[in-house]
Amino acid sequence: MKRLSRRDFISLSTMGVVAAALSSRIPAYSGTFESMKLLKMPLGFQVWTIKDNLIKDFSGTLKMMADIGYESVEMCSPPGYESSGFGPLMKYKPREMKKIINDAGLEFLSTHYGMAELRKNLSERIDFAAESGQKQIILSSFGLPATATLSDWRKAADELNVIGEKTKASGIQTGFHNHHGEFEKIGDTIIYDALMEQFNPDFVKMQFQVAVISIGYKAADYFKKYPGRFISAHLADWSAETKKSVPCGKGIVDWKEFFGALKTGGVKNIFTEIDQSFFKDSAQYFKSL
Repeated sequence: MKRLSRRDFISLSTMGVVAAALSSRIPAYSGTFESMKLLKMPLGFQVWTIKDNLIKDFSGTLKMMADIGYESVEMCSPPGYESSGFGPLMKYKPREMKKIINDAGLEFLSTHYGMAELRKNLSERIDFAAESGQKQIILSSFGLPATATLSDWRKAADELNVIGEKTKASGIQTGFHNHHGEFEKIGDTIIYDALMEQFNPDFVKMQFQVAVISIGYKAADYFKKYPGRFISAHLADWSAETKKSVPCGKGIVDWKEFFGALKTGGVKNIFTEIDQSFFKDSAQYFKSL
């Protein structure tokens, strides 16, 4: 073993003192590099835009989505969306559907339902959610006509409050998904704001559709305006130049601001809802944040 000379010892000791002094001035990072990432929840997708592939090859399509980086899925209710082509998936029992999804490497977190099926078959839909391990039921639309008044919207919100109270008693949270129409005005009132006034925040949470950035509304603004009122969000992006949808990360959405506001909003899950050709690039972008 080589002996240290007095000069070497003094030199090394000095370096140690300097290092200690520097470390005392720089706070130690107590977390992990993983916690520095903006994406801190499973990256999910909504199946609507890939429904044709999904119906042809349910397990294969799910596996394909997992392979390109997705970790969770939001389904459309096969009975409620039968007329939209989801009927063939009615053959799967809740636990069977969950197993196929899990075997593909995905979590089964959420499903979209129509208002008619929640009105007529709520107990059955609650059972479907519970037996497949889901903790939320999302209403995709009230289905109101363009001529609906604010009173009509508020009445529909009250009806969903009652549904939400029943699902909550079963341990399942009801949510409401917006489209662009909810950001139209009736008189001086934005419909979305009227709904937020009418919904019971315990019984109905919101699923924010980020695509409304195309008409000037930012998700982060609403997460801050209505803290704790959201359960999930649908991710999409928009090009101001082409006036078209684009892969996430290539448009005008400030994603750092978006992810920074999720906790304030109360968001638990995120699902991309985009053209099927955008899924891979969007997943790569989100994973890089």
